[in-house]
Amino acid sequence: MKRVEIIVLNWNGWQDTLTCVSSLQHLDYPNFHVMVVDNDSSDGSPVHIRAHQPTVELIQTGANLGFGGGCNVGIQIALDRGAQYIWLINSDATVDPGALSAMVQTAEANRDIGAVGSVLYEAHRVDDIQLWGGGKVQLWSGRSHHQRSPARLDFISGASILLRREALLAVGLLDNQSFFMYWEDTDLGFRLRAAGWKLGVAQDSRVWHKQSASLGKRSPLLDEYFTRSGVRFLRRHAPFPIVSVLMMVGLMLLKRVLMGELARARAVGKGLVSA
Repeated sequence: MKRVEIIVLNWNGWQDTLTCVSSLQHLDYPNFHVMVVDNDSSDGSPVHIRAHQPTVELIQTGANLGFGGGCNVGIQIALDRGAQYIWLINSDATVDPGALSAMVQTAEANRDIGAVGSVLYEAHRVDDIQLWGGGKVQLWSGRSHHQRSPARLDFISGASILLRREALLAVGLLDNQSFFMYWEDTDLGFRLRAAGWKLGVAQDSRVWHKQSASLGKRSPLLDEYFTRSGVRFLRRHAPFPIVSVLMMVGLMLLKRVLMGELARARAVGKGLVSA
């Protein structure tokens, strides 16, 4: 069976990470290794993780490198070790024992598949589908949305993505220079497809996932990061970036103003200016 390196990125969330790692230890796939990458947490995460999971490999980045940067530390280690597949799984997720086997089976069935996603379910409503592998992007309006049923995808969600070694070597790792947080998985999906790789979803790979556990769903900081990364993504991939950026930012601002969430509206503006 192909060797799989599993990367769990932790940032100030050791409780979720320990729950995630515990679920990974029950996988039925026979050839995998779990690596926890800590993104310079300030909540004592390394101490807690070592105390509760002393045999799990813990890599400390020494700085908060963002989602892409932290994951890339683990990805590069995995590539250097010769891993055939690399599975990025969010620390706020738990997995079904057959989740990895289903993903590898999907990838092995078609050598043109560069990335495979899972079917993600809501963590607290375990039968409700959160997204079917990934999502789509309307480049003209700059809107990205999760797909909740089988369809052609533009990207696979970084919450659970199995990456083929050859695909990563062909297109490169996550772009942590452009994207500190959000849109880096979308950008990778577009780069993979542009290079001729296909995206797949393993329908029997079940994962239960919280949403925005690190920042909170309605956090102004989330809006700032999301806007900054979204603008940079559209500048790279949209046919007429200025139109797409104005549409995306305008709709985000209008929604937050109408809801009276002025702090979030200001965060959107801050993200645009800093992009």
